[in-house]
Amino acid sequence: MKVKYSDLIEQTIDFPTDEFSLDGENLLWYGVDLMELIKQYGTPLRLAYLPKIDENISKARRLFNVAIAKADYKADYQYCYCTKSSHFSFVMETVLKNGVNIECSSAFDLNLLEALFVEGKFSKDKIILCNGFKQPQYIENIQNFINNGFDNVIPILDNKFELEHLVDGANEKFKIGIRIATEEEPKFDFYTSRLGIRYSDIIPYYKNVIKKNKQVELKMLHFFINTGIKDTSYYWNELGKAVELYCNLRAECPTLDSLDIGGGLPIMTHLDFNYDYEYMIEEIVAQIKSVCQSHNTPEPRLFTEFGNFTVGESGAMLYGIVNQTQQNDRELWNMIDSSFITTLPDTWAIDQRYPFLSINNWDSPYERVHLGGLTCDSEDFYNAEVHSNAIFLPKMQPDREQYVGFFHCGAYQESLSGFGGVKHCLVPAPKLVIIDRDENGEYYTKLFAKEQSYKSMLKILGY
Repeated sequence: MKVKYSDLIEQTIDFPTDEFSLDGENLLWYGVDLMELIKQYGTPLRLAYLPKIDENISKARRLFNVAIAKADYKADYQYCYCTKSSHFSFVMETVLKNGVNIECSSAFDLNLLEALFVEGKFSKDKIILCNGFKQPQYIENIQNFINNGFDNVIPILDNKFELEHLVDGANEKFKIGIRIATEEEPKFDFYTSRLGIRYSDIIPYYKNVIKKNKQVELKMLHFFINTGIKDTSYYWNELGKAVELYCNLRAECPTLDSLDIGGGLPIMTHLDFNYDYEYMIEEIVAQIKSVCQSHNTPEPRLFTEFGNFTVGESGAMLYGIVNQTQQNDRELWNMIDSSFITTLPDTWAIDQRYPFLSINNWDSPYERVHLGGLTCDSEDFYNAEVHSNAIFLPKMQPDREQYVGFFHCGAYQESLSGFGGVKHCLVPAPKLVIIDRDENGEYYTKLFAKEQSYKSMLKILGY
């Protein structure tokens, strides 16, 4: 009878994988011995595995370039990293080593790029797409970049009022883009995105305002939907409408030559995840080409803004189980040594699920459990996987340590919960360890941040 935790996983997914494998009864992640890291650094522990960033950038570039070649598409592909997914220096430096462009969304993003430029890690020839609603400081920073010779800064107009502010203070002629206010999925509480300019206004706005302004050159149409790139009628319909608009706008504006299809390429969020990246990317390229051909319009340069896809699968969060309680006849609670609300806020805020595995004791029988966080909030728990209504872990045994890992949580978590700062119930931020590989392929680790101290929190609070 197969009752071991390892049996359960092998029956659930095709295990081992390129990412997950075993050394005895302990889990390896990308070949990294997680129990060794736990012995060295303890838990809770956040990990950042940098080679995965390189791998995903290369993967997307390869798939788009192959799709372009297959379709005989007459323009190129440009990969942009969406900085809001993770602003950490080690992420940005890894991304920039791959020669990608940048998409940003706030004033301080440009201060960050300026610091990287001073350090020689960012160059003036890179494309910088400036999305988001542009407050005065953001506009001033954009103008400073333009005036200082960053010739490929492209502010993406989020509304019809930003252009006059951008022009006032920019000494050089500069490029701009327009964001489309796309229609949202039917399940949304509203019909149209609050971001961007609505379809029917874009061409009149170009004719009446942009075309008459000799200081700007319209280069890009920007399309993005919140639900991401999915093989649904909604996605294909919205993409088709955007390309139709591109063709009609290009007929009026010969300088327009780029289409940004935004982000949203998904990552593995559960262990039986299945997504046909090759099909989706080839279909996107083919459909854009088809619409352009029907209008006798040159195909646009294609831009993407992959954030979660770039950095999400590089992150992991490891916890120790500090105790187990039984609250009724059926519910076992394993209490972790941290909080889901403070370390994985997506699990609390939007019910996000991540690949989840035991780190050790794979040869033990398993049991159904709930995971509870340390805060006093009733919502601080994790009790279901995407593919089932429960989670399972090796049975707890007295005097035996048990550790669990959540994977592919490298994007947005610190951006949402804050890095350092003051957390719910003053739960400290965990240690953050970077994992990279040397020229021989051997992995090594570096402690980026210690576990947050009470002194840092008290200082913030004015004590």
